[in-house]
Amino acid sequence: MANEVSRYNGRRDVSVFDDFFDSMLNAWGSYSAKVPAVDIEETADEFVIKAELPGFSEDDVKLYVEKHVLHISGESKEKNEEKEGRKYLIKERRHTSFERSFSLPDGLDESAISAAFENGILTVRLPKLPEEKPRHIEVKIGK
Repeated sequence: MANEVSRYNGRRDVSVFDDFFDSMLNAWGSYSAKVPAVDIEETADEFVIKAELPGFSEDDVKLYVEKHVLHISGESKEKNEEKEGRKYLIKERRHTSFERSFSLPDGLDESAISAAFENGILTVRLPKLPEEKPRHIEVKIGK
């Protein structure tokens, strides 16, 4: 016997069919559908942001830092793929754009931020400034 897993949405008469269409319809226009998913990691030397950007090319993505905020935006333009004698029966891929912003913590070397784009994944590296260590000052008495 297979186990059925479904989300409880407050109704007692939930079926898998209803749940599927409820979740599909509720996802339209939702925040998560309009911005890329990101992972943020921290090491001793840097922070790393990885963003999933399927359908975007390197030229579609823009990054800039302003007032200690990293802005990532992208715009994927629709490609006209219709040819003579063909017409779309379903067209779900279309023009897409997004913008995400991240407040940067203190202690980053903002001038050394770098980014790479490979296989639909944007990787942004935010190197940390070296920590200042206490400086010992020799105290001399007299001359």
